[in-house]
Amino acid sequence: MDDSAEPRRSWRDGVRDGAPFGAATFVLAASFGVVATDAGMPTLAVVVMSVLVYSGSGQFAALGIVGAGGGVGAAVGAATLVSSRFLPMGLALGPSLRGGRLRRAVEGQATVDASWAMAARGDGGYDREYLFGHSAIQYVLWVLGTGVGVAVPELDVRALGLDAVFPAFFLALLVAEVRDRLRLAVALAGAALALALVPVAPPGLPVLVAAAAALAGLRAPR
Repeated sequence: MDDSAEPRRSWRDGVRDGAPFGAATFVLAASFGVVATDAGMPTLAVVVMSVLVYSGSGQFAALGIVGAGGGVGAAVGAATLVSSRFLPMGLALGPSLRGGRLRRAVEGQATVDASWAMAARGDGGYDREYLFGHSAIQYVLWVLGTGVGVAVPELDVRALGLDAVFPAFFLALLVAEVRDRLRLAVALAGAALALALVPVAPPGLPVLVAAAAALAGLRAPR
């Protein structure tokens, strides 16, 4: 059957299908809340960050740099680089959104990795309402999970394994992206560059340099 003939999925369908992703999001957010509080971030700042940023990869990247003693600029730069994948994702999604540029930009803020992938149709378009529902349940559970993490600061993150969620999350992102030899080579080169800079560069700078080098490597002609 032609994919374009498939019925549009609803907001409710998105909420239902997004619930399992939301459960995983809740655990990750609780880990972020606990680790951020343990690193010394004010409780309110942690929750507000999750409410406004809503990006696990970006928030963990910023937290890692700040926790290592890096400055706000380095943290923002790292979060921006890590989240740069949303630019091409947004360009692909744009035609499926409604209204003018401003409205489409606002609607595009609902995009996260899972909802973007799940809302895709075979004809190159996206189910707009489905994406909103899929993202909505994840957003609610992300904020709630962060709240739980900061509300119980006495949790032993190591005993519960929550400290392992942070590196495991980034490892999962890396495994998903390394699909060919070029990407693997670029990832290894970036890791080697970061490790070489750690002893001599200020906290946060190795991550920024390695990320920039990785982007340049992926854009280089084959």
